[in-house]
Amino acid sequence: MIRLLPLKFKVTGLVSGSAAEAAKLADLADGNTFLLAWTTTPWTLPSNLALAVGPDIDYVLVQDGNERYILAEARLSAYYKKPEEYQILWKKKGAELVGITYEPLFPYFKETKEQNAFRTYPGDYVSTEDGTGIVHIAPGFGEDDQRILKGTGVPTICPVDAECRFTDEVPDYKGLFVKDADKAIIDRLKAEGKLVKRDQILHAYPHCWRCSSPLIYRAVSSWFVNVTKIKQQMLDANQQIHWVPEHIKDGRFGKWLEGARDWAISRNRYWGNPLPIWKCPDCGKTICVGSRKELQDLSGVEVKDLHKHFVDEITIPCSCGGTMQRIPEVLDCWFESGAMPYAQNHYPFENKEFFESHFPADFISEGLDQTRGWFYTLTILGAALFNRPAFKNCVVNGLVLAEDGKKMSKSLRNYTDPMDVINTFGADALRIFLMHSAVVKADDLRYSDEGVKDVLKSIIIPLWNSYSFFVTYANIDGMKPTKAPENPSNPLDKWILSVSESMVEKVTAALDSYDMNRAIDPIVEFIDLLNNWYIRRSRRRFWRSENDSDKAEAYGTLYSVLKKISLVAAPIMPYTTEAIWQNLRLESDPISVHLADYPLADTKRKDEGLEFKMSVVQHAVSM
Repeated sequence: MIRLLPLKFKVTGLVSGSAAEAAKLADLADGNTFLLAWTTTPWTLPSNLALAVGPDIDYVLVQDGNERYILAEARLSAYYKKPEEYQILWKKKGAELVGITYEPLFPYFKETKEQNAFRTYPGDYVSTEDGTGIVHIAPGFGEDDQRILKGTGVPTICPVDAECRFTDEVPDYKGLFVKDADKAIIDRLKAEGKLVKRDQILHAYPHCWRCSSPLIYRAVSSWFVNVTKIKQQMLDANQQIHWVPEHIKDGRFGKWLEGARDWAISRNRYWGNPLPIWKCPDCGKTICVGSRKELQDLSGVEVKDLHKHFVDEITIPCSCGGTMQRIPEVLDCWFESGAMPYAQNHYPFENKEFFESHFPADFISEGLDQTRGWFYTLTILGAALFNRPAFKNCVVNGLVLAEDGKKMSKSLRNYTDPMDVINTFGADALRIFLMHSAVVKADDLRYSDEGVKDVLKSIIIPLWNSYSFFVTYANIDGMKPTKAPENPSNPLDKWILSVSESMVEKVTAALDSYDMNRAIDPIVEFIDLLNNWYIRRSRRRFWRSENDSDKAEAYGTLYSVLKKISLVAAPIMPYTTEAIWQNLRLESDPISVHLADYPLADTKRKDEGLEFKMSVVQHAVSM
């Protein structure tokens, strides 16, 4: 819960030539008219420089005793229980109220009035869901606040230091941690008659994920990359990427690129890659150093270590006679992530030919949140340096949540220990559960042990039963098949061999398009057909001994398709297929299924007509 504070800002007049003046609102400057604005962060009020109104919101001027208030019409019921408690004098759109000037709540930055402060501005994000429909603006502490005041001349005031304590610009609260100043500020405003009332609302507020302390937004001076300059190149690069799922391309990622803003690339920290910029304190000249050798040539110092505390000691003589020093900031770690393709190869200083023959990457995979992180910074640098994407394919996963839909948390222990899951159900069951779920389609997945158990029962055990059936009867009969019959006489053998090749085609097509979820469906379908149709219909052939030729064909067929599914499903269930492979492989086969070539579909084995006829038979039987 957070405090919601509606406050009285005394109207002083109008900006000359403003829309408000055109609406003939000059009678507001009578000393008894107030704008009712609100905030949930009292500590930002000493830095208030403007108020925002929604251009399309209906506002009213109400008479309440000797005072008059301007607020959103939709919020009247939150402040008055009965209509007879007030009188509406007029109703106007927010666009008509732009340019009203007011008296600041605190005296600290009165001089900024000459810089267009302390007046109303249009704000597209203003709503009437809470508060008063008029929002307090402090551009030093809010992204939206700074955005709507951009280009107005209103300065960015930030009287808070790096430890979130007020500076001497706010002498009444100097040295006080901003959140600790809330009560004193509220009490002062109440005593001065500027606080209308206090409310409590449920409101999202950022907290440190490690220690749960409340965080604050604070404007800091930064170095920026002019992303907007290369925006079209980034958009063009995105069109060359195959996204899984496809909607990410023009949806979440594409729209993020369209709205891309300049990238604040510097951080005020100790650990991190030093920004390679040296600046002269005398003439202001700056240079960006491009290599270790260039720094050594400019400074005359042998550069042995590029960590901050060594590089900061290196100075460069300036042409003005002064001494250039490195700026204190380090690089945003996301720059390092975006530079990964180049940095890992020490490009362009080494491995130039190798890098250029391997760039861009075939595929990458990460979570949906990386549309604003790694995917984004990779694309910025790829477009800026090479006018192309840094990767050809991208598989985007969603979040794995607890069974109740909440985020998995080590502190809450709202999930089963993964090793317990693996020891109970096997690593393959957990792997398939994840790969055959919405999480590989950038959607969220509610994990459950029952879901993993179901995979074990419905996919892995049936495959193992097919393998076990073959091994049991092959050992009893002393059969050692090495391949499928070239031209089986039994239509069941022809059919299952054809279906196995169709499975190879479908799985290969899905994997080639990086669609893991779709790649598993044909495997699941094949296991069902193998168990519940082929083996059931062929069981007597393995028992009987009067027709040795038919029995040999049955064994050869089952042996062949078991090896085929081991090869196809190896990336999906690596441990189960390896166990099957080890017992079925010939001396001439690779020693591991994971060292064997992935199979190509044998189109000569395919018989689509037979597959269709068998599907009709199966449908008739099921009916």
